[in-house]
Amino acid sequence: MEETLRGTIERVTFHNPDNGFSVLRVFVAGKRDLQTVVGHTAVAGAGELLEATGSWINDARGLQFRATTLRCMPPHTREGIERFLASGMIKGVGPEYAKRIVAAFGERTLQIIDQSPSFLSEVKGIGTKRLALIRQSWCEQKAVRDIMVFLQAHGMGPARALRIHRTYGDDAVAKIRANPYRLAADIWGIGFQIADDLAGKLGIAPDSPERARAALRHALREFSTDGHVGYPEEGVVERMVAMTGIAQELAQKAVETERLDGAVVRDTRMTPPWLYLKSLYLAETHLATHLAELGKGAPPLGTVSDSALMAIQTRMALELAPEQKEALRMAGTSRVLIITGGPGVGKTTIVRGIVELYRQKNRKIELCAPTGRAAKRLHETTGLEARTLHRLLEFDPGRGSFTRDGSNPLEGDLFLVDEASMLDVNLAWGFVRAIPKGASLVLVGDVDQLPSVGPGRVLAELISSGCLPVARLTRVFRQAARSGIVRAAHAVREGQLPDLEVPADDFFFVASEDPADIAEKLELLVRERIPKKFGLDPMRDIQVLTPMNRTELGVTALNGRLQAALNPDRGQIAVERFGQKFRVGDRVLQTHNNYKKQIYNGDLGVIVAIDEINRELTVRFDGRDVPFDLGELDEISLAYALSIHKSQGSEYPAVVMPLHTQHFMMLQRNLLYTGLTRARKLAVIVGSIRALKLAVVIVEQSKQNHDGHWREH
Repeated sequence: MEETLRGTIERVTFHNPDNGFSVLRVFVAGKRDLQTVVGHTAVAGAGELLEATGSWINDARGLQFRATTLRCMPPHTREGIERFLASGMIKGVGPEYAKRIVAAFGERTLQIIDQSPSFLSEVKGIGTKRLALIRQSWCEQKAVRDIMVFLQAHGMGPARALRIHRTYGDDAVAKIRANPYRLAADIWGIGFQIADDLAGKLGIAPDSPERARAALRHALREFSTDGHVGYPEEGVVERMVAMTGIAQELAQKAVETERLDGAVVRDTRMTPPWLYLKSLYLAETHLATHLAELGKGAPPLGTVSDSALMAIQTRMALELAPEQKEALRMAGTSRVLIITGGPGVGKTTIVRGIVELYRQKNRKIELCAPTGRAAKRLHETTGLEARTLHRLLEFDPGRGSFTRDGSNPLEGDLFLVDEASMLDVNLAWGFVRAIPKGASLVLVGDVDQLPSVGPGRVLAELISSGCLPVARLTRVFRQAARSGIVRAAHAVREGQLPDLEVPADDFFFVASEDPADIAEKLELLVRERIPKKFGLDPMRDIQVLTPMNRTELGVTALNGRLQAALNPDRGQIAVERFGQKFRVGDRVLQTHNNYKKQIYNGDLGVIVAIDEINRELTVRFDGRDVPFDLGELDEISLAYALSIHKSQGSEYPAVVMPLHTQHFMMLQRNLLYTGLTRARKLAVIVGSIRALKLAVVIVEQSKQNHDGHWREH
């Protein structure tokens, strides 16, 4: 049961300025000994008054008060003020100057520093420089304190409040008061509902035009996170009304106001008209224009001769198929080229061949991919350095933008992007605008896989527009054709049921109609049967991929089940945050880009340490240890089971997929196809034959945008 504790801070044992975690020794009236209080606060100093809400715990470190909220207030006694100033909280004031200042101004000291700091010059030793330092430090501390008090008074927890302060700085309160809805766009973990609740507390009426306009922007952002660059106007208005309960007339008026202000674009070429956030509309139109201009350049290498092809075959120790030779010839004559095809058709061979062509001409080659895992595979394929697009473009977390752009272009003759189906319109435009004049671009990807999670089906739209040359690889090579995974994937790609009667060493279907039985069979496969038969490690090599997040066979439920099976509770240190329990040894997934930590959405890691004293959890991502404050654990999730969407750009030795009709909303051909093609050595589907048949025949409606911008060029 929570209670409130009040006292005076005697000593700050520990304070982490990045996340606010603090360990305080506090004098509490009626208690003989100092009490230990742990919690989060932006600033804390000896001598300050403390009000904490929380509960007592007794563990290996003894009795502690674990605070859910901490509020520090300036002291009001001479002794308290002197201790506060002597603590080092205010730069330019140490124990000696604290004694002099309090001797001069007594209990009015803090009021003098705040309102009439020039009076401090009357104190011996405080000259112009020291006075300026004291004033600056006091203002900074006061700003942080005011922000924390304001945000916590309106329901923001300390970790979230610190995140807001880091984003907005000392003007956070003014910015939030001016427009609380900006929080939904700017701060990770704060959605429209939280911002809307805060707006109501700040006096913004439910039917205010400001609220309606914020709902419009949020609705369009929501559609963009579902992959849509734009959306029909009537659908946007419906979403606004459902989200806020405002009148349709007010929603329509907000659309018109935002359009006139230039924040939203209405495209009347469609019936009904489509609405776009201006930034997405410009990204799409500029991308189309830029690619068209890039493609008009002279042939990068000229005609690729038979002798050049023979040399490549000799160097690579293989024989190229006719369509592969044609793709290499196209690479020699096309400034912009798209290469697409399913598994086992030789995309990797073509990538190596193109690299050899440019090497023969001593050209500078830049290889890249949307994710770190895809870039790593590209490096392994070619032996050349391959980088993520964010690293290639030198993303600046401080500015929130790329350093490389049209005015500061990249350097290179060939830019080759693998896993191009994962490109959304923002990343594609940021990349293409930085390609230097005279350079060539090759996009390699499987257009039948799931499109990008972000807005815009860039690869699919470029192919369907007919504006750029496309090399389609269709021949499945003999060695690949022996793979049950490849045969099953190509059958699904063509809308056919995989042949479950033909035996295969790497593809299996385990039939079951009952969700509970499917979950039980899946656990047994991961924990015991696959490791025994194939010698694979269940923690490192086997990945469960599921169509949905919810339901008994969804990500959340399966993660709980598999965690209990593979990394059970043995009394080790564990932390529970945001509905998940984390233990050392757990597999976890980074769920959004964190540029400061240099980890990105989709990165997989393993928890290697939990530090309860410093309230930190450490995850090892690809050999690099990254610390997380416990308030940041909404950035990671358990990864024993992943959604198929989250697996884009990855490959695993073994993939196990549950399929059931309770996944009906997500049973789609490209989802099943993507899941199958994530498996390198083994793919197992556990579920009902009816669900498998549905997944094969249901084709997702093209949703993300029309291709008018592409066709215009």
